[in-house]
Amino acid sequence: MQANRYFMEKSVTYFIAGREEKNVIYVTKQWDATPAAIIQGNLNQTDCLSQLIPYCDTPYVLFITRPHPVQMNTFGVERFVHIAQDTSASLLYSDYYDAYPDKLVPHPTIDYQEGSLRDDFNFGSVWFIRTDKFKEAVCEMQDSYRFAALYDLRLRLSRKGKILRIPEYLYRVTPVDFRLSGEKNFDYVDPKNQEVQKEMETVCTHHLQAIGAWLSPVFQTPDFGGDFPVEASVIIPVRNRERTIADAVKSALSQETDFTFNVIVVDNHSTDQTTAILQDLSHQYDKLVHIIPQGQDLGIGGCWNLAINDRHCGRFCIQLDSDDLYIDTTVLQQIVRTFYEQKTAAVIGSYKIVDFDLNILPPGLIDHKEWTPHNGRNNALRINGLGAPRAFCTSVIRKIKFPNTSYGEDYAAVLAVSRHYQIGRIYHPLYLCRRWEGNSDAALSVEKENSNHLFKDRIRSFELTARQGIQKSS
Repeated sequence: MQANRYFMEKSVTYFIAGREEKNVIYVTKQWDATPAAIIQGNLNQTDCLSQLIPYCDTPYVLFITRPHPVQMNTFGVERFVHIAQDTSASLLYSDYYDAYPDKLVPHPTIDYQEGSLRDDFNFGSVWFIRTDKFKEAVCEMQDSYRFAALYDLRLRLSRKGKILRIPEYLYRVTPVDFRLSGEKNFDYVDPKNQEVQKEMETVCTHHLQAIGAWLSPVFQTPDFGGDFPVEASVIIPVRNRERTIADAVKSALSQETDFTFNVIVVDNHSTDQTTAILQDLSHQYDKLVHIIPQGQDLGIGGCWNLAINDRHCGRFCIQLDSDDLYIDTTVLQQIVRTFYEQKTAAVIGSYKIVDFDLNILPPGLIDHKEWTPHNGRNNALRINGLGAPRAFCTSVIRKIKFPNTSYGEDYAAVLAVSRHYQIGRIYHPLYLCRRWEGNSDAALSVEKENSNHLFKDRIRSFELTARQGIQKSS
């Protein structure tokens, strides 16, 4: 055991984020030893990372990146060392246990890929880095960040070598955030985080430029011509929403416009009273088109594809989820006007988060003002959502279509549209997003959250490859 400990001390330097004193980093050569040095600052600050370089005199450095109590499992550090030696990876991370007072709960992570550009990608609390790559990356940093240094570091490391997940539970960490998945969804658009998000966007932009995937603000103009039965169609995919579907449909039907429109509801084989409710409404309203797919294989994206290719679909198609509402009767008029004024192939509005009874929930308005006309489509690769309601030029989206999934299908479609076209934005609220226990993302398991994140990362990987191809051919 002594020989093994000597081996570890010769191989690894530990940088541990302070818990009681949040703005300090402890430097040590032994996991449980008194710190050899204390650095003022935190790991999200570029200046702090620079101060660590003189202490990097071992082949590897191990970061405890969060001020959570962490306990390495038996031989956990040694496992990191051996795999680092075997793979020459720039950065390693692993699965871990959430350590509750009475039990250990496995917390798997997901594999890193080129499209894992989210600044909140979960590496866990332990980052194991090759020292030479760490020094190279930090020495190359020209901008000094207060919030985005770790994000800058790992994107630079991804350009220098592999970032690998070890699918083994190598440590335990005490959880500190007990919110449900639905409560965490909007952290990145909270107004108090705007300064953080600006730094993150700058880091991501530099990375996209470095890998040849950044698109300059040059856009094609969409063709709004062609014969369509109406000017606009509201698209509502639905399955088993008997509590909310009538409200959603009536919200869409109540729109006041100077053009023709209809509402297309794709009822994906509901097993509750949703179908009966829609049949009754279709007898009352000529503008309501009730479609039941022939097959049983459609996700939300497949329902969208069915609707946009239906003969009833209008020149523009506008989203409304089956448990949400438009904020007033002018939404369609505003969206269609924005298409013509901004000459865009898609328009995305802003929304308010409310409970089932329409009471405002924090952070309230979600307007995605981080979007800019010149860089929005690049920054879209970093964030997990783009806003609502989403609307598309039908002739454009018919060519692209949606992935046949029930998560991330809209995100994938907007990314694909934005490759060539500008995305129009409306920054005042058009939409009420109802958060309630029936939401599909209200309380996801770790495994389901991981599956969702993995899918969006894969979509980003596809998109990066496509954009790199555009850059090479230009």
